Amino acid sequence: MRFDSADPSVVRSIKQRDLLNTWLRAAVKLRTLPVLGDYQPDRIADERADMMSFDVTGEADSARFLITHEGARLTATYGNEDVDPDKRTNRYLDDAIGPERYARVVAPYRACVIRKRPTYSVSMVQDPDGKDVSYERLLLPFGTADAVEQIIGSYKSISIDGGFKIDNLMGVTAKATPVSIINAVIDLDFAPGTGGHRTSDDVIELG
Repeated sequence: MRFDSADPSVVRSIKQRDLLNTWLRAAVKLRTLPVLGDYQPDRIADERADMMSFDVTGEADSARFLITHEGARLTATYGNEDVDPDKRTNRYLDDAIGPERYARVVAPYRACVIRKRPTYSVSMVQDPDGKDVSYERLLLPFGTADAVEQIIGSYKSISIDGGFKIDNLMGVTAKATPVSIINAVIDLDFAPGTGGHRTSDDVIELG
């Protein structure tokens, strides 16, 4: 899957932009990946329903993503309401959503691990009533200069048609398969470890 280099302006959601800007300020200050414990965005409690967090095990294409937090709205979006709340975390993302959905969504997570930079992706999907919905995913890496150890994800569902149904929007029995329209690595500003800037023509190819 192709990932274009982008600057922070690619992110549409104001709230996601705030989360990204907090990450960028920490990365610039430290000149390396931020540490998760030092990440303190404003009003983070208000966003947790639309967020997930993961511990990363393994490297590159073999990395797996252990869920440590799953927001309430995401539980509905992925049709996981029937899963015992105590069992929604401490399981790997591939086990939680199944191989078919995992194959569709894993590329941004792997790009985040490999590039050690935030990734941003947008997919179009339809709700049960046929309304077009933009599903926007921002992934932020945390860890050390050598490896991404945690990822925080922010997930926003937006429709220009107004109100829509989030239940099972991205689930196994969703009305339509999501269509990817944006896949970006946010690396056109300060890139930890490079000491410079990338050009707008840089493109990252993944498998």
